[in-house]
Amino acid sequence: MLHIVDDEEVIRDSLTWLAHSRGIASTAYESGAAFLQWLERGNGFDAAGECILLDVRMPGISGAALFDALTARRLTKRLPVIFLTGHGDVPMAVDTLKRGAFDFFEKPFNDNKLMDRVQEALLASQEAGAAAEVASRLDTLSVREREVLDLILAGKMNKVIADELGISMRTVEVHRAHIFDKMNVKTAVELARLLK
Repeated sequence: MLHIVDDEEVIRDSLTWLAHSRGIASTAYESGAAFLQWLERGNGFDAAGECILLDVRMPGISGAALFDALTARRLTKRLPVIFLTGHGDVPMAVDTLKRGAFDFFEKPFNDNKLMDRVQEALLASQEAGAAAEVASRLDTLSVREREVLDLILAGKMNKVIADELGISMRTVEVHRAHIFDKMNVKTAVELARLLK
């Protein structure tokens, strides 16, 4: 999902059409406040990835202020921001990129280059979402399950794990089953791929 945040209706309409021409779903917001309201409703993230095309200069909450709010919430990995501006300068672009913006485009921009970057941002968001999901699953493991997990990933057999941890082989098997269940995998190979 592409989120277009710009106070100019003609720009929002143009970007919506451009996204649609590439098969990218989009939603437009006339202000930073409108986007924050959407975010506050907690609609969840699109598994296919999300990014924001954000105008720098808008009345009310500026693009820079909205970006600061997203950065403070640690959302810029899951919601990469591509700035759009008709008033950009090199120091502003450098500053936003240093603070974690995905890219910076000056109006008028090349439509194809912009949409190529949007697609790259959506992929980055998708990967960040997948990594967050894996981290969330890892957080559900107990301390002992984490110890068993580390030894599984080291390629050790159940008997060796039991010896190293001073527990029975049956207990290792139970922990292994719980780990596979919580991580949503069926084999140690799948587990290794998931955590590479």
